[in-house]
Amino acid sequence: MQKFEAQATKRFLPGSPRKMRLVVDLIRGKSVAEAVALLKFNPKHAAREAEQVLRSAYANLEDKNENVRFDMDDTVVKAAFVNGGPMLRRISPAPMGRAYRIRKRMNHLTIVVSSNQ
Repeated sequence: MQKFEAQATKRFLPGSPRKMRLVVDLIRGKSVAEAVALLKFNPKHAAREAEQVLRSAYANLEDKNENVRFDMDDTVVKAAFVNGGPMLRRISPAPMGRAYRIRKRMNHLTIVVSSNQ
């Protein structure tokens, strides 16, 4: 019985890492088919990006091992994590000649899928 793994990373995604982690925590440890279904019907904006990366990781697994057939139900999301990316700093005018800082956050999303064949 051989263990196959593949990963996909998407960097510089707009949105805070904290919001993305809420979505990613839902799919960790689940089968790929179940994770795709969860993300498809999740109303959060981050779910769309996470679904795209998950499908890419699964495609990487199939592409990496062309001789083996994989089933989405047997493939598991082994690891999924979000790291903070760079921040865009903007300034908004405030009363009495002051300025408020606006921090536009970004994140990096990595998903690892694995299959036991």
